[in-house]
Amino acid sequence: MASYEPKKNSEIRIFESSDEMATDLAEYISQVSEISVKERGYFAIALSGGPLVSFLRKLCDAPYNKTLDWSKWYIFWSDERAVAKNHADSNYKLTKEGFLSKVPILSSHVYSINDNATVEDAATDYEFVIRQLVKVRTIGVSESTDCPKFDLILLGMGSDGHVASLFPNHQALELKDDWVTYITDSPQPPPERITFTLPVINSASNIAILATGVDKATAVHLAVSDSSDGPDTSASLPAHMVQPTDGKLVWFLDKAAASSLDTSDGAYQQHREY
Repeated sequence: MASYEPKKNSEIRIFESSDEMATDLAEYISQVSEISVKERGYFAIALSGGPLVSFLRKLCDAPYNKTLDWSKWYIFWSDERAVAKNHADSNYKLTKEGFLSKVPILSSHVYSINDNATVEDAATDYEFVIRQLVKVRTIGVSESTDCPKFDLILLGMGSDGHVASLFPNHQALELKDDWVTYITDSPQPPPERITFTLPVINSASNIAILATGVDKATAVHLAVSDSSDGPDTSASLPAHMVQPTDGKLVWFLDKAAASSLDTSDGAYQQHREY
């Protein structure tokens, strides 16, 4: 793995293989979990769907399945499709089959999005649930933004640079006061989705974005570039807007997704390789 720090509070990790990435991601999540439990007594993590879930597989194996304090884990979703929980498009279904069913997380600590409500009501309900958990500090609170401060938000990224269900040039990107919102016009099916807003994502203690494949290379390049140096399009890219208020952002990339990054000219400081 090669690791770079392009700017303050962010790191880029580039991997030779998906297995290497999954191994490092498991260790990263384990460390964040242990620190959160030690400091707060809880570990509140928000997941996404898509390929990301398959990269959680190492957490289901030794040593993590025995050493992590799973009883302190609280599971949320940064976005969900407005479909039934048993639908093929459901992030909940994907996560349950690929991860949750294989680790001893308490079912009462798994906060899925209501699939029996309209997409608007589901977003309102989910924000209400999160607000209640912030009140009792199961989820922390950001002193800077008054938003929930999740210990870790794991995100994938689309080839268009979208994260969660925040798509380029969508009005949902402009929301400041809502914690959870909904969209009915996703450019990718299904059209109706619930999603965290940017202020909530950026208030997390730790954010990780995973991207694999050459089709993500251009979006990765735009997302990590300084908008003042690069094309105007980078500034409106949702992944570029992920900029932690007080936390840290780590990119997990395979070599294909990182192929448009020029890591040889000193733009990125390589500080660790093993």
